[in-house]
Amino acid sequence: MHIALIGASGYVGSEFTQQINDRGHQMTAIGRSNCDVYSVSSLLSVLEDASPDILINCAGYTGKPNVDACELDKANCIAGNTVLPGVIQEACETIGIPWGHVSSGCIFTGRRADGNGFTELDEPNFSFRQNNCSWYSGTKALGEEVLAGASKCYIWRLRIPFSNIDSPRNYLSKVQRYENLLEAENSLSNLPEYVAAALDCFEKNVPFGTYNLTNPGSVATSEVVEMIKEAGVSDKEFRFFDSEDEFMAKAAKTPRSNCVMDSSKALVAGLKLTPIHDCIRATLAQWQPEAVASDEQRVAT
Repeated sequence: MHIALIGASGYVGSEFTQQINDRGHQMTAIGRSNCDVYSVSSLLSVLEDASPDILINCAGYTGKPNVDACELDKANCIAGNTVLPGVIQEACETIGIPWGHVSSGCIFTGRRADGNGFTELDEPNFSFRQNNCSWYSGTKALGEEVLAGASKCYIWRLRIPFSNIDSPRNYLSKVQRYENLLEAENSLSNLPEYVAAALDCFEKNVPFGTYNLTNPGSVATSEVVEMIKEAGVSDKEFRFFDSEDEFMAKAAKTPRSNCVMDSSKALVAGLKLTPIHDCIRATLAQWQPEAVASDEQRVAT
């Protein structure tokens, strides 16, 4: 395949770039250097020249060092997470190519009323329409609303990505660097498996639609800490906030999404996602400590 990739230089985009190359596909990176991605006409011009078979959008606004930054840059956040997907949809549907969009599971909080994880049929409950959400989560939920009814489109929900390579964006790296941690239960996404599953959607002709690409199951922060210690990756004495109220008072400017998601739809479609506890242990067994955290990465999220 010839794949057009928007956001190739980011944390998620870099993994897509590597796996696209490893699979022997041709890739055209689309970004500021060759396109105004917020302009349908500009994007169409680049796509018509490149003639890709498919497009993948990895671009979005997450905030640095964390989602608190989105509260101070709301215009760019809503542009990257809400407006951009609509522009890409119009361009792709104009020339008739299928495409995939990296979305987020942070549009949910908690569990379903029946105690199970949220499925693709559930309405987001951590959005501008419900609950006291962060600006980031609100814009990601709106981005999915923009794509409601999109044709030949995949929406891949990513949730707290991690891998075996030390990085400021890697959840396992963040846990080791924070001064204090919040005890919470979450679904997570192993980044290499997430990207492989997304690419497999095209290669295996998986039906278009929304998919929770999270590793099956859920894990508590304290469990992650114990696995880090067991693997010998860190011998740090980890400390926890006494409560979420203390966390909000001392370390956060906006509420966080902590949620459990159901990945059954992806598994039934034949996408490979390893159960979360097994995946974390396997990841830590291959840990590569390469990055050095800056002071800003020591802020808790």
